[in-house]
Amino acid sequence: MKFFSWLRKSPELRQSDAVRLAALAPAPVPGNQPLNEQRFVVVDLETSGLNTAKDKILSIGAVTIENSAIALGDQFSCTLRRVNHAVSESVLIHQIPPSEVAAGMRAEKAFLSFMEYVGSSPLLAFHASFDQRMLVREMNDAFAYNLRHPFYDVAEIAPLLYPEHGMRNPGLDDWVAFFGLQVLQRHNASADAMVTAELMLILLKRAEQQGIADLATLDVSLQNWRRRQQHTL
Repeated sequence: MKFFSWLRKSPELRQSDAVRLAALAPAPVPGNQPLNEQRFVVVDLETSGLNTAKDKILSIGAVTIENSAIALGDQFSCTLRRVNHAVSESVLIHQIPPSEVAAGMRAEKAFLSFMEYVGSSPLLAFHASFDQRMLVREMNDAFAYNLRHPFYDVAEIAPLLYPEHGMRNPGLDDWVAFFGLQVLQRHNASADAMVTAELMLILLKRAEQQGIADLATLDVSLQNWRRRQQHTL
């Protein structure tokens, strides 16, 4: 069986996984898609630690934004099976017990299911570079998949659109308080993905008011914002 140029077959890849892998949608190319019509997948990960070179993804939570609304009936959530998972300080934060990790979904199956959910949509996350690095490494390790989907960082989009925020290195909880959002639960992947999606809805409305109407314009605005941040350091 031949695969696309961006796939390299793992010697341990199951045949059923290989078929699903080859059928995954290609990465989207940011262009003139209107933001108010764009489908985004908001993702959050819980991990065994913060070392993107060696720690493991323990759970994935994701929710869809489409037509400037959260698709409450279209969510993704799974815990990954990790053999010999050791209890660490991270358990105090995400509260995923070792028994749940041991009974979780096989990692390859979890990643394939997640990417089938993502389709050809861009990804959103808060501090997206961490989630991106973890997913890129783990999916490459699992079946040599080269994740090329664009990630947009809500932690950058928020200060771009609300420069008057006056906060120093604001985190997700700071933005929740800034906008007065009502949050019932935090620090699990699904709940944090939902909170990030709620924040993004506010930002999409602000972007429209500021004339940022499509992904290409958002890309340019973010690049200019990053340059300005570098000059103020």
